[in-house]
Amino acid sequence: MATYNRETIKTIIGTEVGVSDWLTVTQDMVNQFATLTRDPVEIHTNVELAKRTPFGGTIAHGLLTLSLIGGFCTSAEVLMEGITMGLNYGFDKVRFIAPVKTGSRLRGRFFLRTMEEKKPGQWVSTFDVTIEIEGEDKPALVAEWLGMQYAN
Repeated sequence: MATYNRETIKTIIGTEVGVSDWLTVTQDMVNQFATLTRDPVEIHTNVELAKRTPFGGTIAHGLLTLSLIGGFCTSAEVLMEGITMGLNYGFDKVRFIAPVKTGSRLRGRFFLRTMEEKKPGQWVSTFDVTIEIEGEDKPALVAEWLGMQYAN
């Protein structure tokens, strides 16, 4: 995991800073997410019904796919020197491009758009994130993801 300062961070702005490993989205993951979020819509959880849809089977919730960014980002952590804490700061844009069929493999691809010091020791990063579906032309989603880091 690399750390950066005010000068060295400039060298990676606008570049790809990480690609995660592939992760298989299982029916069990989808079912657990449906239970936790109280969103048991049958296109996600009813395998037999979902076979008769245009998707040919169950699909993951879009919000499940979005939530995977947190785990995928460990391949793309861009840390400021002296970091004491990092937080998810939100999203400026999220688009769900293609459905994620259960059994698909996903990975996250991260480009660092900006990293700005908003206050002394308080850094906001913007990542362009793409969640790719293995073997598919279109990604599952694209997002502008914001992070906040506090550094000494």
